[in-house]
This record gives sequence, C-alpha cells and structure tokens, in this order.
Amino acid sequence: MAAYSEEDVGNIVALEHVNVQVPDQALATLFYVVGLGLTRDPYLTVGLNNMWVNVGEQQFHLPTRAAQVVPGHMVLVMPNLDLLKANLAAVEKGLAGTKFAWSAQDGFVAVTCPWGNRFRCYQAGREFGDMALGMPAVEFLVRRGCAAAIVNFYDKVFGAPGAVERQNGAALGRVRIGRHQSVLFRETSEDLPAYDGHHIAIYVANFSSPYGLLQQRGLISEDVRNHQFRFKNIVDLDSGEAVFFLEHEVRSMHHPMFHRPFVNRDPVQSQRAYRRGRDAAVPFQA
Repeated sequence: MAAYSEEDVGNIVALEHVNVQVPDQALATLFYVVGLGLTRDPYLTVGLNNMWVNVGEQQFHLPTRAAQVVPGHMVLVMPNLDLLKANLAAVEKGLAGTKFAWSAQDGFVAVTCPWGNRFRCYQAGREFGDMALGMPAVEFLVRRGCAAAIVNFYDKVFGAPGAVERQNGAALGRVRIGRHQSVLFRETSEDLPAYDGHHIAIYVANFSSPYGLLQQRGLISEDVRNHQFRFKNIVDLDSGEAVFFLEHEVRSMHHPMFHRPFVNRDPVQSQRAYRRGRDAAVPFQA
C-alpha cells in the first residue's frame, strides 16, 4: 500500500440520498421523524406527495407511491442509541400491524420500517470518522459470484476504489465513497426480489468519463439534465452481462444541490425539558 493512501478519495465524493417510495406519509413521519428521530427537510417537498428526511449530510427521499424495499440494509450513525430505543418503543403502538420491528443487537440497533426496509443504527464512534449523525453505508444483497464484477465496474467506470472481502463465509464487495462512506454488495444464495425501482444519488468529481463509458455501452437510462444523468444496469465489463440493477442518480459538483446544508434537529429537545439554543443537532463530532 502506498504511503498515506488512506488520505486518497475516489471519484465518487458523496452518497447523498436513498430514494424509496412509501404509500403512507403519516406512517412514514411516525417512523422516520418520531421513531428514528430524524428531521423532515423544512424547505423542499413539504406537501403530501413526497417527503425528504435529513440524516446528517444525507437524506431519504420518500415519494408517495407503492412501497419499495432495498434488498439489504442501510447503515445509520446516531448520537444516542438509548434515546433511539426509547423513541422506537414509543411508536410501537402507532405502527402496530405493519412490518415495523426493532431490537438491540451486539453493537447496534436493528430496525425495520413499516414496509420492510431494514436499518442498522450504530453509536457514533471512531470507525465512522467525525460523523455523529449520518448514513455511512448502504448494503445490497447480490447473487453469488457477482461481487468482484460489481467492484470492478465501479473501479473502471467511476474511479471508485474498492475491494472484495470475506465475511462470515460470504464475499462482500466494498466500494469507497468520499471520506467515510461506502456502498456494500454482499453475496447471498437466498432468492432475491425483482428490482422495484429504488435508487441512490451520488456526486462525482469527474462527470464526463463515467458518462462517456456508460454511453458507449448504451447504459444511460436518462440523459444529462440539470448536471446529472441516470443509469441502472451494473454489468460485468468483460461479458456485458447485467449482474445487478440499481438506479444511480449521478450528479456533477456543478449541481445546484451539491453540498446543500441540511437542517438537523436535536431529538432530545422537548417542551417539558427545553434547552435554549439546543434545537439543532450537529452531524459531526467535536
């Protein structure tokens, strides 16, 4: 390994949001805002057709349509797991009859949303850098034998460094993003559901090279508009075979929302125990 290689950052500089549809905004508010203690974006999509929920410098986008479920789980960093447990317990009655569930595990809190999306919530710590609140990773389940091809795709197309590891007897592809984020692809032998259209949004420093390589292969699903394009087929670059489907909203750093500051509230605040000047949560550790 080259000296100081840990200081290098690949071409994908940020994973900004995960988009999953939800059929009920009231239940989504109860889960994401009250249960997880996150913050609805106060400026954009404030109606009933969509909701953006801030988690540090990342977001969930939750348009109102038939539910979508990520095959895998999302990793969240939280400043206070004890408060999270109390909030989740408080919404159990309101989310009864849905797929909502939560449990304390060894080192994290496992949570399932009302429609089946899964989360692993960790206490902020050294392994997440200076992130005190945020989404450091999303893990997707993929077919056996696909992880290496997926990592190679991100490396060759996006210039994103990655590697294939072995965890619990299974291959895990890890693609590094920015300073403290990653996208993970864990191989499994279980049956996987058909792709339902959920997507992620990423920012890249070099926009033209990935666009050109994907265009040459006919993989662009939405051409450039407002400093972004989309694709959804991750392919084996040698055979051309699609090995995984995941729509990517690929944005350049000229996109007007790049590094847009997100409002985050401190869920400890309450009317009965109000602390003046402590409304906001800081997504970084001091």
